[in-house]
Amino acid sequence: QVQLVESGGGLVQPGGSLRLSCAASGSIFNNNAISWYRQAPGKQRELVAHMTSGGTTTYADFVKGRFTISRDNTKNTMDLQMNSLKPEDTAVYTCNVGGVVRGYWGQGTQVTVSS
Repeated sequence: QVQLVESGGGLVQPGGSLRLSCAASGSIFNNNAISWYRQAPGKQRELVAHMTSGGTTTYADFVKGRFTISRDNTKNTMDLQMNSLKPEDTAVYTCNVGGVVRGYWGQGTQVTVSS
């Protein structure tokens, strides 16, 4: 069973940066799209960033220009660089490989933006 393990969450002040990483225990990145989702307390899960297997990226409007998704298929890792963080970015961030229905999910990592 392939597992996705996330790291990099934590507490950061508004305007600060964090880099989330997600590592797979198996070779699942090739030919699969990757995504980062987030869920804040009392809210539904929402898509933050997406990258196709070919490298095309899509970002939610609320993170455009601030967040960058990346992948390294040789290392089976994916990252989310988050800059200019705002309090409203506070949420549990979860990585996904291969889609919502049949894909793999990380365990989630908490990001808290607060002064």
